[in-house]
Amino acid sequence: MHRFFVFLLLFPALLVAAPTLPADHAVRMERGLKLFQEEVAGLLKEHCLRCHGGEKVKSGLDMATREELLRGGAHGTVVVPFDAAGSVLVEQINHAKEPHMPDDRPKLSAEVIAKITAWINDGAPYAEPLVAGKKPKRDASVVTNEDRQWWSFLPLAKVKANSIDELLLKHAKGMKFNPPADKATLVRRLYLDLTGLPPPEGADEGDLNEIADKLLASPRYGERWARHWLDVARFAESTGFEQDYDRPFAFHYRDFVIKALNQDMPYDTFVKWQLAGDEYEPQNPLALAATGFLGAGVFPSQITANEVERTRYDAMDDMLSTTGGAMLGLTVGCARCHDHKFDPLPMRDYYQMLSTFTTTTRSNVDVWPDRVTSAVTVMAKDKSTPLQAGATRMMICGEGYDPIVMHTQGGPFFEKTYFLKRGSTDMKDGEAQQGFMQALSTPGDAKRWQWQPPAGAKYSGRRRTLSNWITDVDKGAGALLARVIVNRLWQHHFGTGLVATPNDFGKTGTAPSQPELLDWLARKLIANGWQLKPVHRLIVNSQAYRQSTQRSVEKEAADPANALCMRRVPQRLEAEAIRDSMLAVSGTLDETMFGPGTRDENSKRRSIYFTIKRSVLMGSMVAFDLPEPLVSQGSRPTTTVAPQALILMNSPQARTWAEGLAKRIASAGDVKQQIVKAYAICFHRAPKAEELAQGLAFIQSGGTAADYCQVLLSLNEMVYVN
Repeated sequence: MHRFFVFLLLFPALLVAAPTLPADHAVRMERGLKLFQEEVAGLLKEHCLRCHGGEKVKSGLDMATREELLRGGAHGTVVVPFDAAGSVLVEQINHAKEPHMPDDRPKLSAEVIAKITAWINDGAPYAEPLVAGKKPKRDASVVTNEDRQWWSFLPLAKVKANSIDELLLKHAKGMKFNPPADKATLVRRLYLDLTGLPPPEGADEGDLNEIADKLLASPRYGERWARHWLDVARFAESTGFEQDYDRPFAFHYRDFVIKALNQDMPYDTFVKWQLAGDEYEPQNPLALAATGFLGAGVFPSQITANEVERTRYDAMDDMLSTTGGAMLGLTVGCARCHDHKFDPLPMRDYYQMLSTFTTTTRSNVDVWPDRVTSAVTVMAKDKSTPLQAGATRMMICGEGYDPIVMHTQGGPFFEKTYFLKRGSTDMKDGEAQQGFMQALSTPGDAKRWQWQPPAGAKYSGRRRTLSNWITDVDKGAGALLARVIVNRLWQHHFGTGLVATPNDFGKTGTAPSQPELLDWLARKLIANGWQLKPVHRLIVNSQAYRQSTQRSVEKEAADPANALCMRRVPQRLEAEAIRDSMLAVSGTLDETMFGPGTRDENSKRRSIYFTIKRSVLMGSMVAFDLPEPLVSQGSRPTTTVAPQALILMNSPQARTWAEGLAKRIASAGDVKQQIVKAYAICFHRAPKAEELAQGLAFIQSGGTAADYCQVLLSLNEMVYVN
């Protein structure tokens, strides 16, 4: 009876440590208790307790109680109940992993090791603490099964449905979708959503599904949707801070995003390459360019000697926090100085993930693409040897390349990452080894994601290991990864995501308005090989997407935020799409893709090719709510302020666009026909009788064609998607 009572007391802790219990766990625990009482307790006291819970607690590992043992120490989890092979402690006492244990005495005998191993395989139960009267301290760093029940941490629900519309109508409270918008409106909606450009003449040919497919296959699609991702990736081409030095080769990352989206690169690969492209395909320039994601953040170039280490932790924090927000929709950086106040993210988890980037640095790499095979040779940085024809220099983030030394006060990185109390480099609390969020993994699974680089490799493999975890749907963070990206697609098609806080799927964010639909879309993404274009098709081919913007007092009263999607809400275009649309209708758009950008406001290229210098952002873009690229931006604000109107009325660029449009309509015939053509070009529709009359009156009163065209460019309809 006594032993059975002890088992009941230990059962909650067992559930925390090993959520999946073997079928014979009760029998094994009983056997393990007997072994503990007869042999193992004495062995642990003799060989382990002095350093780990008796006289002191080295490396944060306290073995005095079972709870503390399972909690682990500075090096993470050391014992996995029922899995001695997956327990670090067994590797250490076998001297298969450093630090060897005991660290100040000879290796334990094979007999002792066998008994400890058998005890762990039988659940590692304690009958009583190894130190009389000692009780385990409450530790918020232990993530429980209850913590894992938060909606965004759960496996994807298996939702039976045939369409988006079916799921929306299921919860529509008796409401129906608005009638479909007319074809001309839908064509314009599709063009602006998928390419960021207005439809050209003849755009109505074919049915809407065919038009959507054509736009998804257009190179303009990648330019449009890359801009959304660059916000999330806090992309810029300068270092920030006072000096704000240029990063002249950062544009390769922007080009990678455009190319990857146009190729419909599977999203899991898209993520893997951004975290560890150099570890996946070190000879592929596109994979190298992808790692610019990690290096795109701010970094000071002039610091004092006593700021070097803190600055290095800041740089790693930027990499981790951006990865967490952009890919997982979690505010990971909040756990830098203390356990996360709201989400089950202990500070220990933060530093174990942070150690992924211990030796990761920014580098300039010279590459030479073979124009036939697309192979690439990483060239030695011999300044006396000129680059071969076609060679380019690329800013990447990785290991094993000559790092960019941003200051003279020390090396580009430190060999170890430490747990820091209150985030201070003056209060180190043991070395951090790579680990992952407990809320999105289970003890004992770390080896599942571990990737060991080949012999001679110059990189650690830690970033590839992280990418394995973050894309693992079954055991890692893959389900959340899928939820976050399909929510971003929905957000940019409908104006608001199914989760209205796209960078926060935690407890301070908003709950999903349509949880079944979110998981259904995530499963569709995974089932289609993580390709994004099929998800776009599902969305834009739905009734929900194609309905009109017709107002309904009843619907607005029942659903003010339109969470049920029973009506279409007009969306204002972002700064880039506004400018690009005006270039397009003026007939002056330069469709040249890729390569270095420009800061010339008079450039005719698409706005995604503006060079983003943090200290001097493009004024016309800022006026229309371009965000500062300091941290990941999940969504942009939409403001209506005077400078927006003043730019369209007074800027030389707006006048140039108006003159270009005037030239396009000049050949249409008389003034009436010119007005009709102007409306077709700008708004993809014919003018109403009143609009036609107003246009004629304006011209007849002395207004020029360019004046009239500038008025059209300044209308709300030009910058809104209906």
